[in-house]
Amino acid sequence: MNPQAGFDRRAMAQRVARDIPEGWVVNLGIGLPTQICDLVSADREVIFHSENGILGMGPQPTPDQVDPWLVNAGKQAVTLRPGASLFHHADSFTMIRGGHLDLCVLGAFEVASNGDLANWTTDSNDKTPAVGGAMDLAVGARRLWVLMEHVTKKGQPRLVERCALPLTAPGVVKRVYTNLAVLEVIDRKFKVLDLAPGVTLKEVQNLTAAPVVS
Repeated sequence: MNPQAGFDRRAMAQRVARDIPEGWVVNLGIGLPTQICDLVSADREVIFHSENGILGMGPQPTPDQVDPWLVNAGKQAVTLRPGASLFHHADSFTMIRGGHLDLCVLGAFEVASNGDLANWTTDSNDKTPAVGGAMDLAVGARRLWVLMEHVTKKGQPRLVERCALPLTAPGVVKRVYTNLAVLEVIDRKFKVLDLAPGVTLKEVQNLTAAPVVS
């Protein structure tokens, strides 16, 4: 495959941002998904939620705007949009568990063709606390999309028939955005909704360890 083909990481996040409908309440997972908040234009009403207690989260601040007390769940500095609310994280998880989020976008290590999600780490040196709030988000949000690289650094597929890693939640993923394609999880297959520039269906199939259809 042409090494110049595909989405770069910013373009991956932009592709997700483009698909979020007006008026949705959206939680963004730690890592690459947090970039999505910076890529939804201010004239669109997408309400971003953070599990540490923010509703109406805005993009990352400029250096002169940084408030050390205002961070997202990944400890990154953020801003607030007009009308934003701040609250205890227990109330935030009540929102999640009560089904009040239209969408959650998470990163992942593996996604299976039946929608199983594996996205947590036991690396003691990692900044994130093992599974964190992902279990609640995976089952509490009305929809779950995954944003991740299509293969590992060693070239192994992340889209598989069955996850080899411990599951965060079974059967929850509806859509996957990678550097190669946008895919819907349906009937134990990955259905291609869009291909990244310069990428062919055959190349996606060759780099996926599960059935891929157009």
